[in-house]
Amino acid sequence: MKKWLPTLTALSLAAVFLGLYIGSVSLTPSDVTSSVAYGVESTLSRAFHFVKPGRTPKAFIIVWELRLPRVLLAYLVGASLASAGVASQALFRNPLADPYIIGVSAGAGIGAALGAIYAPSQMGTLALVSALLSVFLVYAVSRVDGHVPVDTLLLAGIAYGFLASAVTWYLVLSQGERAHVTWMWLMGSFNGADWRDVGEMFFVSLLGIGFLVWKWRELNLILFGEESIALGLDVHFYRKLFIGATALLTAFAVSTSGIIGFVGLVSPHVVRLILGPNHRNLTPASALFGGSLLVLADLIARTAARPTEIPVGIVTALMGAPFFLYLLVKHKRGELYS
Repeated sequence: MKKWLPTLTALSLAAVFLGLYIGSVSLTPSDVTSSVAYGVESTLSRAFHFVKPGRTPKAFIIVWELRLPRVLLAYLVGASLASAGVASQALFRNPLADPYIIGVSAGAGIGAALGAIYAPSQMGTLALVSALLSVFLVYAVSRVDGHVPVDTLLLAGIAYGFLASAVTWYLVLSQGERAHVTWMWLMGSFNGADWRDVGEMFFVSLLGIGFLVWKWRELNLILFGEESIALGLDVHFYRKLFIGATALLTAFAVSTSGIIGFVGLVSPHVVRLILGPNHRNLTPASALFGGSLLVLADLIARTAARPTEIPVGIVTALMGAPFFLYLLVKHKRGELYS
């Protein structure tokens, strides 16, 4: 058993417990454990017709219905963005690449703004559809003779990002008094998370992260770019698969929680500094670390300025921007490996 696995698992459990324990309502550790245990027993009872559990704990609604879905969703989103960040940095062979680089967040912003105007209850769904369509558009524009050069895809993603952002801000400004809803979404939030969101995100995370963990050898090889062809790798085929997995993970993350920056950039770097660049360990470790990081960031977002809640995207930006500047300085000095 690798030493990093129990360490990061313990970090994840600690982050989740803190997310459940700390909040606007004071709880005891026994309130948290008894409420989670009762919730699990009740779920199993409904599913397998067990004998119903005993008396409902007093903090059950707070822990099981409000805090636990939010904490789990934050963890899954963080894990997905971190894993997508690992794949993005391998795909573009650029240590400063992040999951949003191919236009996912910009496209999701258009869908969210349109949803806020015409169908507020479907804002997340429209953001998801718009994000996936944007990735398809960027990919189609980048194709050259049936292939997609990395540099062309990068430039197309950046150009589309500027265009989509301009459209999004225009739509936001046109909403008048309702603009604050879209503003909050664009800055990221887990407020209002429910078990349906958790279920959808869990399924997508399982598929996307599982695929990237399974294909760790191909991620290692794709770092060599076109030279990987000589090593027997179908670069263009796997590039499509990895772009698809990255887009899927990021699009679903954005559609459920808004645009949360820096998690997909910082998490792979912190883990890479400790474990090295081998994707066999890097991808799953980054997922565990990214999930823990976003749970703690969300905890800060909802408790630092009580009773006001800070958008979690602001917290991750405050945490990640200094680290990004540090990486940029090292990159300029040639000290940063991809």
